[in-house]
Amino acid sequence: MAALAYNLGKREINHYFSVRSAKVLALVAVLLLAVCHLASRRYRGNDSCEYLLSSGRFLGEKVWQPHSCMMHKYKISEAKNCLVDKHIAFIGDSRIRQLFYSFVKIINPQFKEEGNKHENIPFEDKIASVKVDFLWHPEVNGSMKQCIKVWTEDSVAKPHVIVAGAATWSIKIHNGSNEALSQYKMNITSIAPLLEKLAKTSDVYWVLQDPVYEDLLSENRKMITNEKIDAYNEAAVSILNSSTRNSKSHVKVFSVSKLIAQETIMESLDGLHLPESSRETSAMILMNVYCNKILKPVDGSCCQPRPPLTLIQKLAACFFTLSIVGYLIFYIIHRNAHRKNKPCTDLESGEEKKNIINPPVSPLEIFLQSFCKLGLIMAYFYMCDRANLFMKENKFYTHSTFFIPIIYILVLGVFYNENTKETKVLNREQTDEWKGWMQLVILIYHISGASTFLPVYMHIRVLVAAYLFQTGYGHFSYFWVKGDFGIHRVCQVLFRLNFLVVVLCIVMDRPYQFYYFVPLVTVWFMVIYVTLALWPQITQKKANGNCLWHFGLLLKLAFLLLCICFLAYSQTSLMFRNVPKTSAPSFPDFPDCQINKKGAFEKIFSLWPLSKCFELKGNVYEWWFRWRLDRYVVFHGMLFAFIYLALQKRQILSEGKGEPLFSSKISNFLLFISVVSFLTYSIWASSCKNKAQCNELHPSVSVVQILAFILIRNIPGYARSVYSSFFAWFGKISLELFICQYHIWLAADTRGILVLIPGNPMLNIIVSTFIFVCVAHEISQITNDLAQIIIPKDNSSLLKRLACIAAFFCGLLILSSIQDKSRH
Repeated sequence: MAALAYNLGKREINHYFSVRSAKVLALVAVLLLAVCHLASRRYRGNDSCEYLLSSGRFLGEKVWQPHSCMMHKYKISEAKNCLVDKHIAFIGDSRIRQLFYSFVKIINPQFKEEGNKHENIPFEDKIASVKVDFLWHPEVNGSMKQCIKVWTEDSVAKPHVIVAGAATWSIKIHNGSNEALSQYKMNITSIAPLLEKLAKTSDVYWVLQDPVYEDLLSENRKMITNEKIDAYNEAAVSILNSSTRNSKSHVKVFSVSKLIAQETIMESLDGLHLPESSRETSAMILMNVYCNKILKPVDGSCCQPRPPLTLIQKLAACFFTLSIVGYLIFYIIHRNAHRKNKPCTDLESGEEKKNIINPPVSPLEIFLQSFCKLGLIMAYFYMCDRANLFMKENKFYTHSTFFIPIIYILVLGVFYNENTKETKVLNREQTDEWKGWMQLVILIYHISGASTFLPVYMHIRVLVAAYLFQTGYGHFSYFWVKGDFGIHRVCQVLFRLNFLVVVLCIVMDRPYQFYYFVPLVTVWFMVIYVTLALWPQITQKKANGNCLWHFGLLLKLAFLLLCICFLAYSQTSLMFRNVPKTSAPSFPDFPDCQINKKGAFEKIFSLWPLSKCFELKGNVYEWWFRWRLDRYVVFHGMLFAFIYLALQKRQILSEGKGEPLFSSKISNFLLFISVVSFLTYSIWASSCKNKAQCNELHPSVSVVQILAFILIRNIPGYARSVYSSFFAWFGKISLELFICQYHIWLAADTRGILVLIPGNPMLNIIVSTFIFVCVAHEISQITNDLAQIIIPKDNSSLLKRLACIAAFFCGLLILSSIQDKSRH
C-alpha cells in the first residue's frame, strides 16, 4: 500500500509540475528579481561603497558582512602594493588613534602601540614608500581647522586619504553641556567647506562616534552618554551633507563603525574604547574602500565598478543577438505556414480536410533555437557575476550549514528509490546516482565554505577523485568492449565536456584553466584514448581469442603508470624545497613550495598553444597542483575496469537480481574489509592536522575509500538492485551543475554567495538553487541538441565541421592575443 501511494503521489506531482513548467517558473522568477533589483538600485543608489561605509551585519562573532557586497581581507603584500607612494592621515582623538594603529598593523603587524598617547604618531615604510600619520586633535576646534586648512593650499602636498573624527573630548571637558554641542556645530560648519575642498582631490572620511558601554565608564567619563553621542553624530551628518548646495557631498561619512560597536562594545575594557577585533574590522573596511578599485580583488566586490566589456564579449553578444533574431524569424515563418496548413471544413461534405504533414524541424532552426536559449541564459550569468545587478556576500562556515543540508538530501535520496533495469556492478543508474549525490555534497561544500574544515576538505577530495575514477572506468570499458576508436566518438565526448566551458570563457572573460575540472577530465580522456588507440589496438574481442593480448594491455597500462610517475617526480625533484613564504608564486595548498626550475610537466604545458589553455595568471602552477593531486586515480579506474570485465567474462561474479556478488563467505569477508577500510580512511582524514601533508598522501590512498564504497554498494544483491532516482536525476546533469555553480549559485568566481533575495538567507538559497538547477538542466539539453548537429556521424561532414571549429579557435586565439596586448 505504501509503495502504491508513493507511486500515485509521484504521478500526481509529475502531472501538475513538470521540468518544463519548472523552467517557466524559473524564468518568471529571474525577470521579477531583475526588475526588483533594478528598481532598488535606482531608488537606493548603485554605489556599493555607501553600503560598505554604512550598513552590514556580523556572521558569527567576528566576521563582518557588508550589505550587498563582499569584503576582501587584505594581506600585507596586497596592502603595500595598493598604498605604494601614498600618504594617509588620521586626525582626531583616542578612538581615531585606535583606528590608526589597526590600519598600520595591516601593513606592518609588528608595529607596537607605544609612546605618548596625546601626541602625533608617524609611521613610514620606506621600502614600500607608504606613509601613515596620526595627528592628535581630540576636539573639533580651531586647531583641527588650521591643520586641515594647510592641506587646502595649492603649494602643500595633500594626503591621499584623510580620516577624521572627534566628539567625546568635547562632551567630557564641557560636562555634556548644550553649549558645547552648539560650539561643536559651529566648528564643524567652519571645517566642512575645507573638507569638501580636499575631497575633490583626496578621499576624505568623517568617522561618526561609536556608542559607549555606560556601565563600564569611569567617573570622569560618566557624562559621555549614548544620547549625547547620537546628538553629536546627527549634527555632524546634517552639516556635512548640507555643505554643498547643488550636489552630493564628496566627504564620505564612516558610520559603519557604529554598527560594529553596537555588537562589540560590551567587550570593551573601559566602556569607551573598542575591542581590538572591532577596530581591525573598521580598518579593513577602510582598506577595502580605497584599495578595491585599485587592486580589484575577486572576493572584494564592494567599491568595484563593473568591468568593461572586452572585444570578444562584444562579439559574443552580437552573435547571441543575431541568433535570437534569426530564431524569431524562423518561428514567425513556421507559425504562418502552420496557419495556412490548418485543416478547414469542406462546405459541401461537412468534413475536415486531411492535415498536411508538417516538415521536420531543420538543423538550422534547432541551431538557432539552441543559441537563442543559450544567449538568454548567458545574459543571466553575466547579470549574476559581472554586471553587479544582484548582490553578493562572503561565505561563512559553521558545522550546521554543511551537515544539516547533507542530512536533508540524504533523506530525499532514500525516499526516491526505484529498482534498477540491470543488476551489474556500476550499472548506468548506479553511476548516475553516485555522480548525483557526490555533486550535491560538493555543492553544499562550496556554498558553506567548508574547505576551512580539514576533515571535510579531505573527504571532498575523495569525491573529486571518484569522479576521475569513473572517467577511467567508463571510457576504458567503452573502448575495451566496443572497440570504437573512431573520430566521431572522440569529438562527441570532447564537445559534451567542453562546450559550456568554452562559452563561459568567452562570455565571462575567464581562462579555460579557471574551470579546472573540465580541463582535468578532458586531458585524462585523451590519455585513455591515446593509450588504448595506439598500436597495437587491444580490445576484449581480440583478447578473447588469445590470452596474451591481456598481457599486452597490462604492459600498456604499466607504461601509462610509468609516464605518470615520470611527469610527477621529474617535476617534483626540481620543484619542492623549503623557501620563504614571501617568495612567489606559491601553490594553493603547498605554501612552503615553489617551482624553481622547469620540469617535464611544466615544459609540456607551457608550450604554445597549450599554455593558453592551462596557464592561470601566467603560469601552470594551478594546473600542476590539480593534476598532481589525483594523478593515479584514473589509472586505478582503468585497472579496476579491466579486472572487473575479465572476472565478468569468466563468470566468476554473480550479478543476478538479489544475488550477492560472490559466495557468502567471500562476500562477508570483503564487506568486512571494505567497511574497515572505509572507516579507517575517514578516521585518518579526520585526524589530519596539515593540509599540505595530507595532500601529499591523498593520490596514493584515495583509491582505498573509492574501492571500499564500490564493494559495499555492489556486493549485496539487494543494494545492487535499487538506486535513488533523486540522486540519479542530478547525476545526469552533474557536469553542468559543477560548472554553472561558479557564477549563478555562488558569486565572485566561487569566492562568495549570490544573493537574489536579501535579508532572508533561507529563502534566498531556495530560490537561487531552484533557478540554478533549472538552468543547468536546460544547458544539458542544449548541449545534447547541438552535439547532434555540430558533430555529425558522417565522416566527410564531420571533417568540414572540425575545420570550421579549428578556424573558430584560431580566430579566438588571435582576438585573445590582441586583448592581452591592449590590457598590458
